[in-house]
Amino acid sequence: MNNQENIELKNAGLKVTVPRLKILHLLEKQAAKRHFSAEEIYKILLSENEDIGLATVYRVLTQFEAAGLVSRHYFESGNYVFELDNGGHHDHLVCVKCGKVDEFQDEFIEKRQREIADSLGYELTDHNFYLYGFCGECRKLKA
Repeated sequence: MNNQENIELKNAGLKVTVPRLKILHLLEKQAAKRHFSAEEIYKILLSENEDIGLATVYRVLTQFEAAGLVSRHYFESGNYVFELDNGGHHDHLVCVKCGKVDEFQDEFIEKRQREIADSLGYELTDHNFYLYGFCGECRKLKA
């Protein structure tokens, strides 16, 4: 854990505590995976011999979400997943077989969503766009 994580917590208005630091560090060092359930985070912490309970993981993730450090997503898998919020909007493709999540950005889709909202008289404040299907690996296995 480094001083940058302390600064991130303080800038988010959160007191620097050991559980918060360890969870933030885990999310940052495993950034390639990006999407974690609270249970996955808890299991990783257990495997690293960290003494942080599942209830604490949930509480910290909720605090991180309220502070804008993480985003929460509910994919059709039945669990919430969390990812570090780096400020940029993106959408998700989710494999219905293995749960793999890919992210993408498409300005045409974003523009079209704004146009639809506007045509129906809505002022768009936020949105989530999830597409479900079979990833390349699962398609190979399916054939």
